[in-house]
Amino acid sequence: MGGVRVVQTVDRRLGSRQLAGLLTGVSGERPGYRALAQGVRTLLLDGRIPLRTRLPAERELASALAVSRATVTAAYDVLREGGYAHSRRGAGTWTELPQGGRPSNVAAFPAGDDMLDLASAAPGAPEAELSQALAAAGAMLARHAPTPGYHPYGIPELRAAVADRFTRRGLPTLPDQILITTGAQHALSLTLSLLGGQGDRVLVENPSYPNAVDAIRDAQLRAVPVPVTEDGWDSGLVESSLRQAAPRIAYLVPDFQNPTGSLMPREQRVRILETARATGTWLLIDETIADIALDVPPPPPFASLAPHGTGEQVVTVGSLSKTHWGGLRIGWVRAGSGVITELATKRVPSDMATPVIEQLIALHLLRDMDGVLRERLERLRVQREALAASLARHVPEWRWQLPPGGLSLWVDLGRPIASSLARAAPAQGVRIEGGARFGADPGTHEHRLRVPYVLPPERLEEAVRRLATALAGDLRSTGDPTTGTGPRHWVA
Repeated sequence: MGGVRVVQTVDRRLGSRQLAGLLTGVSGERPGYRALAQGVRTLLLDGRIPLRTRLPAERELASALAVSRATVTAAYDVLREGGYAHSRRGAGTWTELPQGGRPSNVAAFPAGDDMLDLASAAPGAPEAELSQALAAAGAMLARHAPTPGYHPYGIPELRAAVADRFTRRGLPTLPDQILITTGAQHALSLTLSLLGGQGDRVLVENPSYPNAVDAIRDAQLRAVPVPVTEDGWDSGLVESSLRQAAPRIAYLVPDFQNPTGSLMPREQRVRILETARATGTWLLIDETIADIALDVPPPPPFASLAPHGTGEQVVTVGSLSKTHWGGLRIGWVRAGSGVITELATKRVPSDMATPVIEQLIALHLLRDMDGVLRERLERLRVQREALAASLARHVPEWRWQLPPGGLSLWVDLGRPIASSLARAAPAQGVRIEGGARFGADPGTHEHRLRVPYVLPPERLEEAVRRLATALAGDLRSTGDPTTGTGPRHWVA
């Protein structure tokens, strides 16, 4: 019955050239039937092929891959036998997962899990402040209880508080320029769906935040990657990409970029603003980590540097996930009031409003945000130094630069073993993600690891020791990552 329902309600198709390109990024060579099946499984479990998607016809894929039709037929047979595809006469072959299977970009961490998690660059909650905020929110809830409780724009008090923080950071903002969302990821996906249309180009950093790249792909937008390193962005390349590719949107993380930790200089921001204005490109600026400034003053909002009358072309998203807690799903969009109205209208069919109780908790936390940050930033400085010392002690051949802010180190392993190490690490009690997960292009950054410093020093020391143990093993014998026996590569 499940197969019938999928065919009747979904018409999501994967083109033969698109799949051939993805498979080339995974295997890098013309595959045999088993390698072809494994490549499709890898892409499916990594979230790069959506579930319930119609695969290309056998003849079309064979032509795109320059293999025989029998090779594709045998590969599809392997996928069906393993539960990764099903077929129905006249309806084609569709992707699915075996019973109990999960894509690797969906977290499935069991309660009581004793593994050390280095896949998530997000700190735990400030417990005392969160408890106080919850109590305060409970007291404030009585004023909202008589109302229906639906606030597509967000409750007025929280919109005003977020606007006030932008104003104090140097970007005058009114409450009607703020939309409260269910986390920054929701803000990002909603904005992409409003500003972009199917097939539009989006300039994106390479490497970049994986969930943002996934959102771009899910919106059927075309990524235009530009490189970024610990040394920053190449201004000329960014500007030429804006002019030549003419992207509809440019998604940038200029403040302690995730994962490199780079901080974009002021003059570079101004030049990008000027070029984007000339090309008509929307700038989608992710400020989720902007407040995690460890060695430098907190940067002003990107949009504050826009010449008068051009700031309407900049949309800024942010949240409390990195400053406070990812479990509090509060984010926001800052844009022109007209864009905010369109976003609020667009969200209603899929997400009518963010829960009032969480908005009230966030309102209380924002009132003492500077106090929370003072304690949090000092702790992160200590943990960053502890992680660097542990890496130098246990894996001295690895290289990295200390970023001026952010939550992780972007480590160079010296050889392309990151995915193999990530598959081997769970056997030693560590979860981590290889650099390829952060690549806007498949297969890139295989020599890199993002290593967060959000755990206490003693746990960071133990995590690095376990990674060194995994590194000393036979990385070639870590199993097939598509079988479900490897780690669940979920990134935050």
